[in-house]
Amino acid sequence: MHSDYKLPTVEFIDTIISAEIPNIHEDPELYSLVNEFMIHGPCGAENINYPCMVDKKCAKNFPKQFCNHTSVHQTCFSVYRRRNNGHFVEKSGVKLDNRNVVPYNKYLLKRYQANINVEWCNQGSFIKYLFKYINKGPDRATVRIVRSNNESDTNDLMSTTTVDILSACEASWRIFQYDVHYRYPSVVRLPFHIPGQQQIIYGEDDDIDDVLDKPSVASSMFTTWMECNAVNADARKLTYVEFPTKFVWHRGDRIWKPRKVGKYIGRIHSVSPNLREAYFLRILLNKVKGPKSFEEIRTVNGEEYSSVRDFCYALGLLDDDEEYIDTIKEASHSGSGSYL
Repeated sequence: MHSDYKLPTVEFIDTIISAEIPNIHEDPELYSLVNEFMIHGPCGAENINYPCMVDKKCAKNFPKQFCNHTSVHQTCFSVYRRRNNGHFVEKSGVKLDNRNVVPYNKYLLKRYQANINVEWCNQGSFIKYLFKYINKGPDRATVRIVRSNNESDTNDLMSTTTVDILSACEASWRIFQYDVHYRYPSVVRLPFHIPGQQQIIYGEDDDIDDVLDKPSVASSMFTTWMECNAVNADARKLTYVEFPTKFVWHRGDRIWKPRKVGKYIGRIHSVSPNLREAYFLRILLNKVKGPKSFEEIRTVNGEEYSSVRDFCYALGLLDDDEEYIDTIKEASHSGSGSYL
């Protein structure tokens, strides 16, 4: 960052974001658009049935307070200028002033003539808010199928079905086969376990012999990785985390095969230090290359250690701050600044 760089001032924000009703005589077009798209309510005592009302209060905290100056806070949403200048609009017979304006950008509002809420993002946690709609479920509707005439038959059961609803822009996006969302590079979650403690999924009424005969019991993704190391010299050059970059896990055949196309990275799930051996095993899997068995994971210079913890100490992984440095580096890929 350049030494002369300065954060934008609140005066700069006022040129981008407005939370006020414009003067009807100076800009009648903008006044009309704000009236149509950017006014919240009326809600509260004037309309207790408005969609935002929860326990007789507005869930969006409208009306806001009058404020003569914009201010930026580090722990909450920014407070925008809402002067008590006498400007108002009328909706459903109720006069609404600047306290009911949803923040907007006048250029975007005039360009697209739609409800576009513009906010000043003043901290990293708001990124989640800005992109929350990626993870929201699709809009749905329940459709009831009835007779097209006025005849009624009490013996007929009313049929209903649940369907997805797509807006025109969403439908066009899919028709042109644009990416709805994607992830690059792809991430492979790598499970691991200490001997005899692999995860097994079974039903309440399953026979124990059938459960033990499942292929996932005899050859998990983790144990098959070590079997691949035993027969493939190239595999022994990689750690468990690096393995998906050169090999592909085939779930049906339960085998690792050399990768031909694509780019993948591996990630081992986190483990609580309270699990002891599993926690220390995770540390080793980020360091050890090409073990052919559980015993070989904790063997160094021909000496096999009785526990994974002792082996970590022998390698010096628990004698200095390297463990904590690696943990901080790993967390930095997903944690916010305040969290770190």
